[in-house]
Amino acid sequence: MNGISRLLLTIALATALLSPPALLAGPARHSLNEDAALSLLLRTIKRDHVYAKRISLDCVTFNTEETAEEYFQFVLKENHTQKCDGDPDVSPVVDRYRVYRASGKIECYEAVNDSWQRYDPARIR
Repeated sequence: MNGISRLLLTIALATALLSPPALLAGPARHSLNEDAALSLLLRTIKRDHVYAKRISLDCVTFNTEETAEEYFQFVLKENHTQKCDGDPDVSPVVDRYRVYRASGKIECYEAVNDSWQRYDPARIR
């Protein structure tokens, strides 16, 4: 091994041994926070006109129902006010959604099957 090769090998080993683990792990994963997850869900529902024929989005509220390491689970409820009609003491559940932190993937709960399904606006309408 010549002097230059030995020097390059020494530099490479020193760099590998002295580098912080975070640098060796690669780029950090982007992860949605709760506000960003809810914003993504709302933008998606509006874009797909999911509730256009059922209920005004002015007459619903979103609540965080569960916060997990992998996702946020939101419940969409009817908001009964003077403007929206209905009994103000009752706010029925319309749908439930999960928004995954790392991927932004959205799932919708199907009560009939008691299962989470891939977001498909045609199935929700």
